[in-house]
This record gives sequence, C-alpha cells and structure tokens, in this order.
Amino acid sequence: MSMSYAEVIGDPIAQSKSPLIHGFWLEALGLSGDYRRAHVKPDDLAAYISDRRVDPDWRGCNVTMPHKGAVMDLVDDPGDIRGTIGAMNTVVRQPDGALIGTNTDAAGFYAPLAELDLEGVPVALVGAGGAARAVLFALARANVGKVTILGRSPLKAMGLLATFGLKGDVVALDAQLPPVSLLVNASSLGMKGQPPLDLDLAPLPDDAIVYDLVYSPLQTGLLKAAEARGLDTVDGLDMLIGQAALAFELFFGAAPPEGRDEELRALLTA
Repeated sequence: MSMSYAEVIGDPIAQSKSPLIHGFWLEALGLSGDYRRAHVKPDDLAAYISDRRVDPDWRGCNVTMPHKGAVMDLVDDPGDIRGTIGAMNTVVRQPDGALIGTNTDAAGFYAPLAELDLEGVPVALVGAGGAARAVLFALARANVGKVTILGRSPLKAMGLLATFGLKGDVVALDAQLPPVSLLVNASSLGMKGQPPLDLDLAPLPDDAIVYDLVYSPLQTGLLKAAEARGLDTVDGLDMLIGQAALAFELFFGAAPPEGRDEELRALLTA
C-alpha cells in the first residue's frame, strides 16, 4: 500500500526545518503520511513538477529559495497570487490532478501580530525579495502607516511599495532607522553564513516590536540587540510554524494539534 506524502523543494534544501515540523504533527495526530525534502535545482523544476503531477500519492510541496517565482509559471493560480503577492510557497495537488499554487507566508507572518491593531502604525522593513513581498502584502491588509524599506536595490523596493499601494520611502541599509513601531527583517542578513545585520535600534520607541524572519540562528544579532533594549521580539520560528500550519492543512486535510507549539519549538531548536 502506498503512502501519501508532501515535500519541501529548494536549492539548497538541507537546512529546511519543514520536515521536522510536518513530521511532528503527522505523528502527534496519528496520521499516515510522510513529509520529505527534495533537492531541486532551477533547471530541474519543470521536470520535477511534471513528474509529481502524475503521482497520485503526492499531496503537494512547499517551495523555498530560489523557486518561489519560477514555480508560478508551472501551476494553476486561481487566487491570483502572481498579481498580489508575486511569489508562491505552496503547491497543492487537487483530487482531479490539478496543481494549485498559493502562498501561506503572508498569513504565517501575520499570525503572531494578529492581536495587535496595526492601523496607521509606521513600519521599517529590511529586504525586498520574496519574503518581503509576503510581509508587505500582509501589512497592506492591516492598513499600516508609512513603510520605510531598507535595502540594496532602491528601484526594486520602490516598485514593491507601489505594487502593494503603501506609502513610504526607501533608504540604504546603513541609514538611520526612523522611530517605527514595528521593525521586520525579511532579508537573509544575520542568517548563518550571511553577513550580519547591524542596525542601531536607538531611534525605536520603547513599545516597538522587532520581528526577524531568520530562524538559523534563532537568536539573531538583531533580536539580541532588541532584547538588550527591552523591546518585544518575534522570532523566525513563529512565522515558520504559522505558514507550515496552513500548508499542513492543505496537504493532509487536518489542522495541526493544539497546544503542542512549545514542544515543537524545543524540537526545532535542539
């Protein structure tokens, strides 16, 4: 008897924590199913999708770097992800074999902030890639105030503000932070093997929240600096678990178990 499975694809892929998360939930719920890593290089993406399309046991995949843009050409897009977020991180196989692409990053990012009223709140964002698109999509939905993007590519960042209908400006990575209530790092800076993200947090008010999407290491330099200032922080595992929970339900037809997040975090940081 064959077993249904989902996967995470990317290049590289060894670093992905998704198999740990989905595996933990499958076991906790007693579901038969599997969640694997698949190393897919850019030249092999189309072949991978067409191979899996005809595998009835394949439930879909999560999509990591560098495929979040390219995969949009290979699957159906009923929710107009291309026209809104502009990046896909999840592909789900329908019972009839159709492949639907979606994005759970935006909702995963927003989940830890859902209790807050962000309307009119000024925000600073580091980065202008696929993760930044999901963040800006969520922030636009929350009606935030002025958004300052710190990045290396001003043109790209200006384009993103326009795409999401946000007011704001674009400054260099080494510019002084404005006194924002929410600072988000959606770049790879501060990640293991990447250059550090050195920001002076002095301009931030005492009630500001600092949110770092990087989760390797979990305690980034940015979060350490924020905690030294007594600021509230949100780490990358919150978003990782949030986006995975939505994908899990799409793949396996069940919600993750309630009340097991601390256990899961312990597993992910072991």
